[in-house]
Amino acid sequence: MRSSSNPAFRNLPTGGGYGGYAGFGQPEQAGYQQAPPPLTSERPMTIDDVVTKTAITLGVVAVGAVATFVTGLYALAFPAAIVGLVLALIIMFKRNPSPPLVIAYAVAEGIFLGGISYIIGRALDNVVPGNGIAVIGQAVIGTLGVFLGMLVVYKTGAVRVTPKFTKWITGAIIGVGVLMLFNFILSFFGSGEGLGIRSGGPIAIIFSLVCIGLAAFSFLIDFDAADQAIRAGVPAKYAWQIAFGLTVTLVWLYTEILRLLSYFNSD
Repeated sequence: MRSSSNPAFRNLPTGGGYGGYAGFGQPEQAGYQQAPPPLTSERPMTIDDVVTKTAITLGVVAVGAVATFVTGLYALAFPAAIVGLVLALIIMFKRNPSPPLVIAYAVAEGIFLGGISYIIGRALDNVVPGNGIAVIGQAVIGTLGVFLGMLVVYKTGAVRVTPKFTKWITGAIIGVGVLMLFNFILSFFGSGEGLGIRSGGPIAIIFSLVCIGLAAFSFLIDFDAADQAIRAGVPAKYAWQIAFGLTVTLVWLYTEILRLLSYFNSD
């Protein structure tokens, strides 16, 4: 199985011994070989498993976000972000998928997104009353639009997910991560804006556009990793790992789109 830029997929098995299961629908590659005979008695993963587990996970995120936003418990955003990070690391390095941990991660991320949305929404309302909820709605629609758009791109094979493509995206994401960490450290000194990638200025806008682009292309690699897992017949329980990986990318995409829209509506 080709590696993914999403660390959430690092523990997906390279094969479970089942063949003949189509995934997200990308055309068959020439010379594709059928998987070897079964090596495990566990039921192999299907696309229905992936869709169901992903829907459950995202549903929990949505409920947590709405509940936090409506109740105005924005103070929980930062603690939830820390809890979500810790849970994500545990899930990534755990050999076997854990549905309770994935659901707990979804709850934490839901609270985080709800809190961040509330904070940004209130700030935008201070500029133009009622603008906050409009921007949040645009961010939600934009996130879903990018997700569905990249799914269509993957299914049609418009962009081929090759090892070289995966390496480029992975390297770029690592670079962005290092830059954000460096900016966070620098923000404690001087003006507090660090490198300016979160200041709302031209550099911040460009940086958010880059992050949105990387998140979008990451979906292609995520879809490919899930597709290969289904084709290889890995156990159905790993659908939770795929749901977790897709949720990680969606959360990142939403926060970057929300940031970008807030820059354009804060003046």
